[in-house]
Amino acid sequence: MIKVWDYLKEYEILRDDILKAVDEVFKKGILIFGPKLEEFEEKFSKYIGANYGIGVGNCTDALYIALRGLKIGHGDEVITVSNTAVPTITAIVNSGASPKFVDIDKYSLIDVSKIEKAISKKTKAIMPVHLFGQSCEMNKIMSLAKKYNLKVIEDCAQAHGATYFNKKVGSIGDVGCFSFYPTKIFGAYGDGGFITTNNKELYEKMHRIRFLGMEKKKMSSGHWNGKYYAVEHGTNSRLDEVHAAILLKKLEHLDNWIERRRMIADRYNKELKDSKIELPVEAPNNKHAYYIYVVAHKERDNIISELAKKDIHLNISYPWPIHIMDAYKHYVEPNCNYLKNTEDQAKKIFSLPMYPTLTDEEQGIVIRELKKLL
Repeated sequence: MIKVWDYLKEYEILRDDILKAVDEVFKKGILIFGPKLEEFEEKFSKYIGANYGIGVGNCTDALYIALRGLKIGHGDEVITVSNTAVPTITAIVNSGASPKFVDIDKYSLIDVSKIEKAISKKTKAIMPVHLFGQSCEMNKIMSLAKKYNLKVIEDCAQAHGATYFNKKVGSIGDVGCFSFYPTKIFGAYGDGGFITTNNKELYEKMHRIRFLGMEKKKMSSGHWNGKYYAVEHGTNSRLDEVHAAILLKKLEHLDNWIERRRMIADRYNKELKDSKIELPVEAPNNKHAYYIYVVAHKERDNIISELAKKDIHLNISYPWPIHIMDAYKHYVEPNCNYLKNTEDQAKKIFSLPMYPTLTDEEQGIVIRELKKLL
């Protein structure tokens, strides 16, 4: 069987290191907010190129905490895309704000030429989604944000290590938000998320919000007298010590894994270029990290079905744009006609197997069977 994603071979390679790291955490007796989390927050922030980092429960929480930290909520609008994972929109709606959808470009990223027209008096932020592993056109987004006094929250859930003009995503906007969901480029063995920023005051506020609005230095001094005390309304979102320890071990391999992903993508590009399938294109000034390798074909459903018979299992990310879903369709006008590229792409995109431990032989089988079918 060739899966679209698989962690078991990776685990076998790292098993001894991971079990040793987990055992060390258990023996130390600190499971939440301990030294492993502090070490990971420092090292992953440095890797991204950000001054500050906060480990949280998942990327949905990261986005929500970022919105809260930037004082974005009821009555506000956040410009983003409809071809994304549901959590992007979940976080916006949970903050009390409303998503304002913009169509995508040929790279499946937010079309920056359409952002300005979407800005209204209610607009408070732009949330570019670095989809499938590559960066949005951040220079133009940051320029628009400056012009209209907007905040920029980067959704980096699918783009760990991806760069734009040699800057890693998550270090460019006001805030960067990451996911460590197991399937991701840099995944844990459970849920996890991360927030990056270069703004100290914003960091301190988000740090409080993630821990029930509490602030340790104030809890241990002054009239609080070390008591359990919330400075402001917060939430409960924690990256535990076990997963921080695991991620510290995996961080050592991240750049090599990204290079392997790029090698796999390069082979797909070369061997499928003359087929009747639309291949992904790396945007200018980007280093694509290839979270997934997304192609397109009008006979997608048949291709997926036929390859499954060969024990080759593919995936669709995402078959339904957010604005079509019952939960969120009220955020666009009836008979919406300004998200045409988003809707067209959703009908034909699908993902080929992509992960660092995919062998050359396995990839060769996928390519051969796909070409034969096409």
